[in-house]
Amino acid sequence: MAIGGDLSPDRLLLAYERGIFPWSAPEDPLLWWCPDPRAALRPKDIKVSKSMRAVLRKETFTITSDTNFEGVIHGCARRPEEGTWITDDFIQAYIALHKLGFAHSVEAWNAAGELVGGLYGVSLGSMFFGESMFAQESNASKAAFITLADHLCGLNFDWIDCQIMNPHLASLGAHHISRQTFLEELQSAMEKPTRRGPWNLTTPS
Repeated sequence: MAIGGDLSPDRLLLAYERGIFPWSAPEDPLLWWCPDPRAALRPKDIKVSKSMRAVLRKETFTITSDTNFEGVIHGCARRPEEGTWITDDFIQAYIALHKLGFAHSVEAWNAAGELVGGLYGVSLGSMFFGESMFAQESNASKAAFITLADHLCGLNFDWIDCQIMNPHLASLGAHHISRQTFLEELQSAMEKPTRRGPWNLTTPS
C-alpha cells in the first residue's frame, strides 16, 4: 500500500484504523500492507482441539497478560533459522504503543516460571490486530491464543485480525475473508470504544 514513513505511535494507530500494517525485511525500506484476502477469526469461533483442552485443563502453562511485553516481542523476534522482520525499530515502536495502552501481550509460562511462549498485538475498538507469536515449548503459543480469544469474547470483540494465513492459525479457526469485507468489518469495529491499559486474562476451562 505504501513505502516509507516512520513507526511513530500516531502513524501506527492511523494505519491500523485503516486496516494497514507495517511488515518489512531488515534490508528493505519500510513497507505497509493491506492484503487481499485477509486472515481473520471471530473470537467466538476459536477451535480448541481435545488435546488442547487437556493442556488447558491440566494448567500446563500459566497464562498472563501485559506482564512481560518486552519479553514476548523479543521472543517473537528470535528466529535464528528463519530471520525476522521484527527489528529494533519495530520493537521500540510497539513497546511505545504498549506503554500508551494500545498494544498488549499474552504470556505462557511453564511450571518452572520460564516464559516459553506468547503473542502480542494492537487493540482498537472491537478489533485485535495480531502481530506475532512464538513458542519455545509445544502448545505454548496455542494456549496463549486460545486464552486471548476467550478474553476477547468476554469483551464482545468482533474480530482477531491474523493478517496472513498459516497452518498454525488455520488450526485455531482463522479463515480468509476478502479485503473489502475486512475493511467493512473494521469500520464497524472502530465505532466501538477502545479499552486502553493492561488486561487481566485467565486461562479458560
